[in-house]
Amino acid sequence: MALLTDLLNLNLSDATEKIIAEYIWIGGSGMDLRSKARTLPGPVNDPAKLPKWNYDGSSTGQAPGEDSEVIIYPQAIFKDPFRRGNNILVMCDAYTPAGEPIPTNKRYNAAKIFSQPEVAAEEPWYGIEQEYTLLQKDVKWPVGWPLGGFPGPQGPYYCSVGADKSFGRDIVDAHYKACLYAGINISGINGEVMPGQWEFQVGPAVGISAGDELWVARYILERITEIAGVVLSFDPKPIEGDWNGAGAHTNYSTKSMRNDGGYEVIKKAIGKLGLKHKQHIAAYGEGNERRLTGRHETADINTFKWGVANRGASIRVGRDTEKNGKGYFEDRRPSSNMDPYVVTSMIAETTLLSKP
Repeated sequence: MALLTDLLNLNLSDATEKIIAEYIWIGGSGMDLRSKARTLPGPVNDPAKLPKWNYDGSSTGQAPGEDSEVIIYPQAIFKDPFRRGNNILVMCDAYTPAGEPIPTNKRYNAAKIFSQPEVAAEEPWYGIEQEYTLLQKDVKWPVGWPLGGFPGPQGPYYCSVGADKSFGRDIVDAHYKACLYAGINISGINGEVMPGQWEFQVGPAVGISAGDELWVARYILERITEIAGVVLSFDPKPIEGDWNGAGAHTNYSTKSMRNDGGYEVIKKAIGKLGLKHKQHIAAYGEGNERRLTGRHETADINTFKWGVANRGASIRVGRDTEKNGKGYFEDRRPSSNMDPYVVTSMIAETTLLSKP
């Protein structure tokens, strides 16, 4: 008699050419991920060859009940680390039946910005540092923390090892390998300053692919925490008080910044970002005011400043970039619950399309 795990691990290619495609999209809150699966006649590598699909938008807060159909367009394909074989994950964006992007489809406008000739010619690279917190399922309290109480103060937990300091590593490593399997350019992981909090990095990724890869990496993490019976939180300040918040620091460079003389280009770009600080803050994630207090390695939300190797700045430039006269910079303002389509395209638009 087959066990449930035996059936879950069946290799479909032993019996059929058909594959399973898991279509993923972003729900009505702008942070909730939704997905459903369909059978396809055979392997597919090009999203343009995948069929469009639909879902009930009235059940995701994205359409009224009397006209509830929302159409999802396949945009990017990844290997499925859960079903494996030729099965795939498909990142989609959402449209009305008439072909108009729905309000929560932030990918559509981002793709328009990245397709602008001035932007495409500069090949914008992104590296996004996604912080998150693992919570105990029934009490919504960080893993490793005593129920109703607090661990010792911050200090021993960042990049730590040991059962009394590092909590949730099995989830983190499972996610790391699953992302590599899927084809996501995940570049690393580390334990964070607050116990129960972790970070993974996606990049370098070019243009719109940075948003696609981060969203699918988030989806894979949600699925793994589901299996583990742990709750995943992207709240920018999950625990009030003297505890670090959670951000999504976004590293950025253009071809001109990476070439000789790039440091001057970087300084001009930072100047443009400073002029639009309020607009960026408004788009960089909900609840960010609880995180950007000027403490815990952040700049105050109302203040724009940049510096070399300064983790208390809005924009940090690395020592190597200063020394080499070229490289990249880090926008430290985005919160952990930011939309990477919005943040990446807005940085490109401000630095490459806006006038000084």
